[in-house]
Amino acid sequence: MTVTVADIIRIMETLAPSRLAETWDNAGLQVGQKDWPVRRVWVALDPTPDVMAAASEKGADLLITHHPLIFKPLKSVDFSTPAGSIILMASQHQMAIFSAHTNLDNVAGGVNDVLASKIGLKNLETLGKAMEPEICKLVVYVPAEYEQKILNALFETSAGSIGEYSCCSFRNRGKGTFRPGPWAKPFAGEAGKISHADEVRIETVVAQNDVTRVTEYIKDIHPYETMAYDVYPIQNSEFRIPDSNRIQGLGRIGELDEKMDLASFALKIKEILGLESVKVAGKPDLPVTRAALCTGSGSSLMNIFFSSGAEVYISGDLRYHDARDAEAQGRGLIDIGHFASEFMIVEVLADRLGKILHEAGMDVTVEACRLEKEPFVSV
Repeated sequence: MTVTVADIIRIMETLAPSRLAETWDNAGLQVGQKDWPVRRVWVALDPTPDVMAAASEKGADLLITHHPLIFKPLKSVDFSTPAGSIILMASQHQMAIFSAHTNLDNVAGGVNDVLASKIGLKNLETLGKAMEPEICKLVVYVPAEYEQKILNALFETSAGSIGEYSCCSFRNRGKGTFRPGPWAKPFAGEAGKISHADEVRIETVVAQNDVTRVTEYIKDIHPYETMAYDVYPIQNSEFRIPDSNRIQGLGRIGELDEKMDLASFALKIKEILGLESVKVAGKPDLPVTRAALCTGSGSSLMNIFFSSGAEVYISGDLRYHDARDAEAQGRGLIDIGHFASEFMIVEVLADRLGKILHEAGMDVTVEACRLEKEPFVSV
């Protein structure tokens, strides 16, 4: 059985559903083709030239990273630039690059939960808004001969999940009619004449915030010049996205096992994470019983932290004025750095993916990249 990039993406969709990605994000396939075969997977935090070169040398067919290679549309692909050199290496070695970014941050058991567990926080809640997406019914009409192809494409996306079940759909056959206009380029039929086609109506469910992503993906594969589809809201409260009853969203808030002062808590985190140093703002003797955290860059959640009831906020890339605001509010900040807040997910994700592949009988090796280091050093 040949395992493809598409097969790995389907598994990643169960670990970090794309519907949980923030709207500004660019998670997903960055470079490559979904039909490329995969025998070896590397997992890393960043798609740097060094990581890419090492993965190429080791014969990896797929590089899965937390941070995307491409955040904004590229105006050009210059092979002399870092991004261009990575794309060139990926093409030369037929290695796909895939990113699980904010969807891996937000998902239950993802980056935020791993950090919270590591530092010993209990009774977790989301810091930002909990993600419980509205569900829609998506109906797509396809020519009968494209039924299976479109169905397979749908299930490469987040569509079709109900409760603990995936790949859920309903199909029925019928006759479609259409008359192409004078400038149309129809898949079948002739301009100006009414045509009749054997079609299949495919129904499935999709999270409301993922409808655009799913339909755009299907349009690329659908044979019709203008894809016919409908989207309906669902009122049935029993239709739930998997894990929607679990904690999902940006950041976490949790309780410490025992009260301690800010200075002692900061030193504990430093020791647990094996860091050379951490940055702390606030009174050293500030009593701490509840802590908030957000992996990566957490400045955008400062106001939510202040209204959360937590005494201290743990994150990376916190700013000078964040520290001043925390002082004024009588709160504490612990900046552990962007890298340290996220790097631990590399081993965790590689282990989870490897176990799923092994249990499914897929002959694919998954390795965590161990080359990456904190880019900042203390002098």
